[in-house]
Amino acid sequence: MIVQDQALLPLPTDAAELARCLADPEWRLFSGALYKIMIKGDDKIGADGSIEEGDSFVLPFKPNRAQKRFIRRLWHRNLILKARQLGFTTLIAIMWLDHALFNGDQRCGIIAQDREAAEAIFRDKVKFAYANLPDEIRERFPLARDSATELLFAHNNSSVRVATSMRSGTIHRLHVSEFGKICAKFPDKAQEVVTGSIPAVPTNGILVIESTAEGREGEFFKMVGIAEANHASRKKLTARDYRMHFYAWWQEPKYRMDASTVEVSQEEHEYFDLVEATVLRDMGERITIDPDQRAWYVATKRADFSGAEERMWQEYPSFPSEAFQVSTAGNWYAKDMLALRKRGGVCRVPELDMPVNTFWDIGNSDGCAIWFHQELRGEDRFISYYEAHGEDLRHYVRELREKGYVFGTHYLPHDANHKRLSDYNRSTMEMLQDLMPGERFAIVPLITELVTGVSQVRKHMKAAWLDEVGCAKGIQRLEGYRKRFSRADNRYTDQPDKSNGCSEGADAFRQWAQAKELGMLHTATTRPSTYVEAEAPDWRL
Repeated sequence: MIVQDQALLPLPTDAAELARCLADPEWRLFSGALYKIMIKGDDKIGADGSIEEGDSFVLPFKPNRAQKRFIRRLWHRNLILKARQLGFTTLIAIMWLDHALFNGDQRCGIIAQDREAAEAIFRDKVKFAYANLPDEIRERFPLARDSATELLFAHNNSSVRVATSMRSGTIHRLHVSEFGKICAKFPDKAQEVVTGSIPAVPTNGILVIESTAEGREGEFFKMVGIAEANHASRKKLTARDYRMHFYAWWQEPKYRMDASTVEVSQEEHEYFDLVEATVLRDMGERITIDPDQRAWYVATKRADFSGAEERMWQEYPSFPSEAFQVSTAGNWYAKDMLALRKRGGVCRVPELDMPVNTFWDIGNSDGCAIWFHQELRGEDRFISYYEAHGEDLRHYVRELREKGYVFGTHYLPHDANHKRLSDYNRSTMEMLQDLMPGERFAIVPLITELVTGVSQVRKHMKAAWLDEVGCAKGIQRLEGYRKRFSRADNRYTDQPDKSNGCSEGADAFRQWAQAKELGMLHTATTRPSTYVEAEAPDWRL
């Protein structure tokens, strides 16, 4: 379909002026004279609820506020963590088409999660924009190939194509759409993107990886963590480093509705107040989430996600770390970890020149988790965390020795004292004592109810400090420790869900809380001394 020209600015009629304008990338993208896009009905709704600029759903493309901000901060490698429906896929499709039209021998690519999504992006954004160029402009750019996945231009041998992976040749401009979803649903495909497609972009090219969040696993989550750390440390980026771009829901002007139509609870108001404080602390920006914005957020959460806070955090994050938060529903420690982060308990914790205690969980299958802890004047400081699977005890002993710590006490779970006939009638503690002679071990007694231990963790976690780097994996285990969901009863039970690999790390942390509750830590920082004071000489002799 070719639509009638609705450009906000007409094409210059003077040939020289037209040539000057077409040579200016900013004019081509910002004037609204060249490219047209299809939009949703929501994009036509103004703040007062009226439909703007008539009833057409095909409009000249002009970057919105978020898109302009992204263009200003464009880097060689870019990571976009965002709220939904801000138009970044549309923007990048237009940018890639523009680059291919006006630069020779360029290869521009878009990767989507599946073939259907890739072809939809190509059809509705790239091909649509090309087909609706002003006639006199489109005639300058004839096609050598026109397929469902590629446009190859005859005048300069440049192309735009879509796929689920791109390995062959050089890709001068690459956009990976919804990479978080690719990582979550198609991990093999995500690995292919990382090892094959991304290296195809030269250092003088441009790579854009864009997504909403999709859990605390996968390559996208790791990339965002590194980019955030670079941004926080004000690192001077190289052409290989990713620049972090974050766009919150509250930055989008159209995300608001009449506050008189939505009832917002006190708890929800407290959440928005917390967001304002967190954005000021973490992003250095003083914001006010007004009643109409709060009404939109609450209405969207209730209508689109059945009140699920986790889905709102994922699809409409308020600040970067929230995008990867897990829901408090069915999670043992989610609220406690949120409170811990709020007070700054997840931070850099320096290692002190004093003994290190360890807290273990040795799984029934093949997993083992160890927390490394120091206590200073009653302050519990966790400096490191380690876990592995499919290893024997010698592996863990070697790992401990390589850390170079002077150890206080190694706290083992109750079953470490059970003798195992398959191991020549020796317990785990006895084997560890043979492997680590001279070290001190303690058995944390069994509790009869798991919820008792969970309550003890919640009680003592309030004053704990966790190193955000050394304990990163352990923090992830605590935040992901979930209850098992009973479909028959349609509720969460008081039994742990061990399917996501978080139980060993959480159980090892629970050994600390149980030991602290029993008063087992008060001598942990003082190792038995072998020093014997000599008798005083007799001054009379």
